[in-house]
Amino acid sequence: MAPWIILVFSLCGLLQGQETQPPTVQECCQDGRDAAHRGQDCSILTALSHSHTCRIVQEQCCTAALAERLCNSGVELARRQGACDVSASSESHISKMCCDCCLLGLSSGPGLKCNLQGLLVGTQCAQTAAACCSQNTKAEVPTLNSKDSSCSQLHTDDGSCGCRDGFQLQSDGVTCEDINECLTGSPNCMSGQTCINTEGSFRCQRQTGCGTGYELKDNNSCEDLDECALGTHNCGPQFTCTNTAGSFRCRPKEKCSVGLIQDAAGTCIDINECVANDSPCPSGHTCVNMVGSYVCRRNIVTCGRGYHLTEEGTRCEDIDECRTGNACVGHGCTNLVGTYRCECRHGYTFNTISRLCEDINECREHYVERLCAHKCENTEGSYQCSCTTGFKLSQDGKSCEDINECEQNPCNQECANVYGSYQCYCRRGYQLSDIDGITCDDIDECALLAGGHVCSYSCMNSPGSFSCTCPPTGYILGPSGRMCQDIDECASASHTCSVSESCFNVQGGFRCLSFQCPQHFRQVSQGSRQDASVGLRCINTCQPGSSDCAQDPAHLITYSALTLPYFRDFTGPEEIIFLRTSVAAYPASTTGASDVFFEIMAGDEHLSFDVVKRYHQGMIMGVVQQVKRIIGPKDLVLRVTMDYFKSGVFSHQNLIVMHIFISEFWF
Repeated sequence: MAPWIILVFSLCGLLQGQETQPPTVQECCQDGRDAAHRGQDCSILTALSHSHTCRIVQEQCCTAALAERLCNSGVELARRQGACDVSASSESHISKMCCDCCLLGLSSGPGLKCNLQGLLVGTQCAQTAAACCSQNTKAEVPTLNSKDSSCSQLHTDDGSCGCRDGFQLQSDGVTCEDINECLTGSPNCMSGQTCINTEGSFRCQRQTGCGTGYELKDNNSCEDLDECALGTHNCGPQFTCTNTAGSFRCRPKEKCSVGLIQDAAGTCIDINECVANDSPCPSGHTCVNMVGSYVCRRNIVTCGRGYHLTEEGTRCEDIDECRTGNACVGHGCTNLVGTYRCECRHGYTFNTISRLCEDINECREHYVERLCAHKCENTEGSYQCSCTTGFKLSQDGKSCEDINECEQNPCNQECANVYGSYQCYCRRGYQLSDIDGITCDDIDECALLAGGHVCSYSCMNSPGSFSCTCPPTGYILGPSGRMCQDIDECASASHTCSVSESCFNVQGGFRCLSFQCPQHFRQVSQGSRQDASVGLRCINTCQPGSSDCAQDPAHLITYSALTLPYFRDFTGPEEIIFLRTSVAAYPASTTGASDVFFEIMAGDEHLSFDVVKRYHQGMIMGVVQQVKRIIGPKDLVLRVTMDYFKSGVFSHQNLIVMHIFISEFWF
């Protein structure tokens, strides 16, 4: 029993409110299986409820669904390739096991009647091999421990139904329904493509069409339409349809007379011989076109821009700018009557004013479309896309995709990829370096500001952790692994006290005590289990008129023992001893009233204690307090007197002899 009193007040509150219905075990299981089909890590699922059972069901159903999918993948590989070349990963051993066991079943053949009993290959391997053997590689591997054949697709190990990739289990727990990946956001269609859902999967289709004369195929390729074969051309009866890439041509069946040519509608129209023929008229004449012919008229030669006089000076002829000089500077040149035109290369445009090919700045903001996802750099005749830090250019040369820096193991311990970057973090017991943000440094828990409270005695740091130790004798490490607990040598009978001595347990050890009543005193009581601190009580046996002990005022002497810790954080008086009396604090009348006075007579050389008078439950009580820090280990014998007065006259005295053992440690 502790000699000091600690009162703890607890305030209990009642919180009332309405709670939603917790999910069932089946709902928890289905959530775990759905997470596996989405490719989530089964060890870090989002908790569906605070129920520990629900979290276990979530993780186990997720793990079972993942194992089933990996096993089916291995079986399909065995049936498709006849070999089990599975890339090494943390999960590939399941696929390889099912692939190898399926090959075992396929190689058994009908001659062995698929009898694989006696092979100690495990339940899942044996069932996989038997299924591949009996179904001749055309059936799915049966789910282990299946008890219900009503499942529309697969069975799980726990007897419930499951679905193949691209499907999800319905509320009836049996039927599998196709997952519309285009609505879940999982497809990775490229820019310019539209997601088309299919049974158990999806495909990506171009958003824009192929243009007139072409047809978009399922593989996103454009195929030319034969308008002539399909009958979608508009050639008249006088024309023959000839298919061309992306279009068609109408060729006339009958020829027009000289000077005329047939147009697209089959009508014969005039040929402008003055333009079509090279100098049909002699020098000094102007060609005048006529219907079906032309005439030459003499004229006065005046050449305009784009023409020059012939050597004879009698007529104007077109200047071929494409031959006279480098008019288009490296680009294609097409001569026209009286002028020319530059056929600019891709990435250039023709300026009709300067009549030169000028570079197109595809990166300008008001361009017809945004070409690059991040950064665009204009080049001569083209442009170049680049990405910001943390991204890389996609195969289309325009889009940017996040770089998973964690694949290069940049972190000292753990790595988490984030969009455009990555984040290093450390395991428990380590902290991320402030210098490089990559290295994980060991946390010296013993050197932290709170390190003094990590262990009650001694703290020893280790990589990623720490350990606590206790003094070599008198203490053992408690269940928490941090606090040292006193060993009660008296209770464990590990003390060395003699038969005539009493063992008194102190913090960190024990003391062998032997209390005896002095001369003229006799023993009236000894300590009990209910008050272990009281060792012995002695009463004065002097006879009235005896001169031997008349000078001793003590009527009752009490011997007791007390163990105290070293008060490490001593801030004020610590109440250690309570001296109760049967004297009323407020007597009904002053006539014959009794009073008690307390005083420390010996054992307090450094004034570390004092005694105060108090009133408790209507009675006088003395409280011995420790008022100064005492550094242990130290053994003290404190003598406190209780002087009784009646009607102001001294009556008798009680003496308390307190053996105080102060520990070396605070615990």
